[in-house]
Amino acid sequence: MKCLGATWPAMRALSLACLLASLLAGCERAAQNMYDQPRGKPYRASPLFPDGAMSRTPPPGTQAYARGSQADTTSGREGTEDVSRDARAQGATSLPDPVTPAMLKQGQTLYGVYCMPCHSPVGDGDGRIVERGFPAPPTYHSDRLRGVPDRHIYDVISNGYGVMAPYGNRIRPEDRWAIVAFVRALQLSQHAQVSKLPPDVRGQAQSAMTSGGSP
Repeated sequence: MKCLGATWPAMRALSLACLLASLLAGCERAAQNMYDQPRGKPYRASPLFPDGAMSRTPPPGTQAYARGSQADTTSGREGTEDVSRDARAQGATSLPDPVTPAMLKQGQTLYGVYCMPCHSPVGDGDGRIVERGFPAPPTYHSDRLRGVPDRHIYDVISNGYGVMAPYGNRIRPEDRWAIVAFVRALQLSQHAQVSKLPPDVRGQAQSAMTSGGSP
């Protein structure tokens, strides 16, 4: 009897452990089912809506609360700073002072993707697409475009102009400002005053102008 009495608590503990393990396994399966449940994917067709598209346009006046990968993985609890940064960039009227090298580098990269095919590497409006018959954009180096406010260039990127398509739906506000910064750098590259260049660069430029070559 003593042997049976000693065995019963152990058997009961083992039974409870098995029950707990089975419950935890069931919870894990339920959680996995939530991740793997049927759902629509962006840009796929769907019979649920009259236009047959799965992706829906937000109702007019919708304001984003969060965005980005952090918002995607936290159900919108994080990613609010990205929205605030967008709002600050959207409300800006000019480039920050000073413009950082990182901002110029980002602007150069995005300019190469979105702008260079038409505007050319130096911004004179003679890009590869123009060579194939597309209407030429104006050169950035005209007196008019050198004199426009920074916000004008930002708004053209956002909303388009003439035959240029709007890019506000694919380039973030802060990245549009980075492109503006790089456009200003292109303009400066063609109109910089030699007397205002750093001494080492000034010497190279003067030597190149004297010899008729490039620095």
